[in-house]
Amino acid sequence: MAQAIKLMRQAGVVDRTGGPFGAIVVKDGEIIGAAGNSVLRDNDPTGHAEMNAIRAACKKLGSPHVAGATLYSSCEPCPMCYSTAYWARVGKIFYGAEWKDYKDLFDDQAIDQDMKKPMAQRSIGLVELMRPEADAVWQEYRALPDKQRY
Repeated sequence: MAQAIKLMRQAGVVDRTGGPFGAIVVKDGEIIGAAGNSVLRDNDPTGHAEMNAIRAACKKLGSPHVAGATLYSSCEPCPMCYSTAYWARVGKIFYGAEWKDYKDLFDDQAIDQDMKKPMAQRSIGLVELMRPEADAVWQEYRALPDKQRY
């Protein structure tokens, strides 16, 4: 966790590449991914520390999964970062600051609350469009003998 907090300070206070967020991914006692926030540096809203650390870990392992790895995050992961950790099969997450500790600066808690609303009441409208055409591609994919499941 100390390493994640060091990256947090580096990204947010020293380099100012994004907000003060840092994360590391550890598997079998080895750091396989470490990063700070890069949203401002890269002009990329997905440049969260957890996302960057998980990307680095997956690249190092040559796999979209880090099964059994532990994520140390300087802050409670936002919904996007939690989902990425879930899809990457992270086994456990330790975090430092909670959403409420920085809710005046970042809207992680507001996003979480918005996603819990019925679709029609969410801040971003979700509208189904061309479902049969999209489903036809799913049918094609299902028929592939060598389809990849992840």
